[in-house]
Amino acid sequence: MPKLNLRKRNPKLSFFSQAMLRRSAMALVCLCLLAACSDELSTNRPYILTTATVGGAYYPIGVAMATISKSQLQPQHNISLAAISSAGSLENVKLLRDNEAQFAILQGIFAAWAWDGDGPIRNPQTGMRSVSALWFNVEHFVLLSSLVREGTLSDFAYLDGERVVLGARNSGAEQSGRFILETLGIDYEQGMNLAYMGYESSASALQDGNVVAINVPAGAPTSAITQAFAQMGERITLLTFSQQELDSLNARHNIWDWYDFPAGTYPNLDYDTRSIASPNVLVVRADIPDEAVYQITKMIWENLGTLQDIHAATKDMKLELALRGLKAPLHPGALRYYREIGLQIPPHLILE
Repeated sequence: MPKLNLRKRNPKLSFFSQAMLRRSAMALVCLCLLAACSDELSTNRPYILTTATVGGAYYPIGVAMATISKSQLQPQHNISLAAISSAGSLENVKLLRDNEAQFAILQGIFAAWAWDGDGPIRNPQTGMRSVSALWFNVEHFVLLSSLVREGTLSDFAYLDGERVVLGARNSGAEQSGRFILETLGIDYEQGMNLAYMGYESSASALQDGNVVAINVPAGAPTSAITQAFAQMGERITLLTFSQQELDSLNARHNIWDWYDFPAGTYPNLDYDTRSIASPNVLVVRADIPDEAVYQITKMIWENLGTLQDIHAATKDMKLELALRGLKAPLHPGALRYYREIGLQIPPHLILE
């Protein structure tokens, strides 16, 4: 059988083959350069931090964190945040899940729901990790004083067809307000006429006599409640909670603590009173590099004074409370920071 002569080529074919090889090589080089550029762009791109509506505390505090990251972390570590506004905690869980955001600020109850697959979040968000508890989200349930009986949240049970605002439709305020009332056995669906508004609008509706009660979970002092007390004074009451009510809430999710308002926290509120509060929490996707999360965690706590100068709500932030109320395990980067500073880590926050 004759052997193939592999060394004998058609010169014309050889020329075109060599040209095709050169073009292929050049194309491969271009692709490699594009990939390298893409990797560099990806490295330089800031992580997205999703917050809430512009009018609340989440957004300005998120912007402050992003600004600090750009000045302190970007030059040396090539790490930064970019804060965006959103509809709040419920949307933030979805944005984090879909990788449209890598960091998110959530109400503590939403972080608990997300990890457990509870409340309005059906599926456990196993790709979510905790970074830190932040400032307190204080429950402000305000009722017309003429309708107050006991001065606790149980007074909502006596509202017969009255118009009440729990929050904007599908907002974190509405969802957490529903959860609190349901847990305490208050039938808001049958007993009240629900209206749906944001914080400032609900405060205005209270002043105009269009609603008798509002729910404003937010860092204290918050502008909507300041506005309401400045205009109405003794005509409205900031409701407190009984010990039994607090215990009932914590039996389901142990994230609430007492929160004391000194006299003068709000205009015309010239006596000490108390409510309850749960932490807002910073969470992150599990697939974000450890070093990035470590540097961002460290940045937040080492610049706490700056954050407190920017927004009064962050005055509640204390390093010894950084792990209070967290349900999802800590991201390894955050865990590294807390171990470095000697913080005692609860076992349920360690996923190793």
